[in-house]
Amino acid sequence: MEIWINPDCSKCRSAVDLLDAEGAEYTVRRYLEDVPSPDEIRAVLDRLGLEPWDITRTREADAGELGLEDWPKDAGSRERWISALAEHPKLIQRPIITAQDGTAVVARSEEAVRDALGR
Repeated sequence: MEIWINPDCSKCRSAVDLLDAEGAEYTVRRYLEDVPSPDEIRAVLDRLGLEPWDITRTREADAGELGLEDWPKDAGSRERWISALAEHPKLIQRPIITAQDGTAVVARSEEAVRDALGR
């Protein structure tokens, strides 16, 4: 199990605290420092069953500067979104937990963290 976090994020800290309380074995990835490659982002999206725009933090300053609100959300634009996430990791929703069964969850709630633990 791996969790992608920004240590400044309260939801990330809460998720890590819950994993610790449950005695989970996991690896922390500080994705702002250890930036995921486009291939890693594609793999996580596949595990999540989501598209890149589904995990994009559109209220970040970088999103505004890039004009993401106007980007199409279709198959033809998927790679553009993935590239933006790789180049601007602040845009990636957090925390993301990759579960033992090969799936992943955006773990913004206690329920989502517990769901990842149960997989």
